Amino acid sequence: VQLQESGPGLVKPSQTLSLTCTVSGTSITTDYYYWNWIRQPPGKGLEWMGAVAYSGSNFYSPSLKSRISISRDTSKNQFILQLSSVTPEDTAVYYCATSTWASVASPNRWQYDYWGPGIQVTVSS
Repeated sequence: VQLQESGPGLVKPSQTLSLTCTVSGTSITTDYYYWNWIRQPPGKGLEWMGAVAYSGSNFYSPSLKSRISISRDTSKNQFILQLSSVTPEDTAVYYCATSTWASVASPNRWQYDYWGPGIQVTVSS
């Protein structure tokens, strides 16, 4: 299984950040898999942002719930992160990762089965 993040590396404050994770080696509709977005701000630990399940259900971090949306395109085997009203505090390396339900929202890297390499996103004018 391979995951690959893509999207702009620079976003202006107040705009919407949009990233795509392209999955190969398995289908994002495979039973019991959850597809997560996780970020790591500079000098800080991992922060789980949200996930979309194999069924299409969504789960979001309470701290981001008002700004985050995760969708999927099953025809392309992709899932997409949108984060609105970004500020410089949203500057981070953004990762997509897959897990089972038991590991969703974990702050521990080892609890996720596969990771993308990560993409640096900077919020700056």
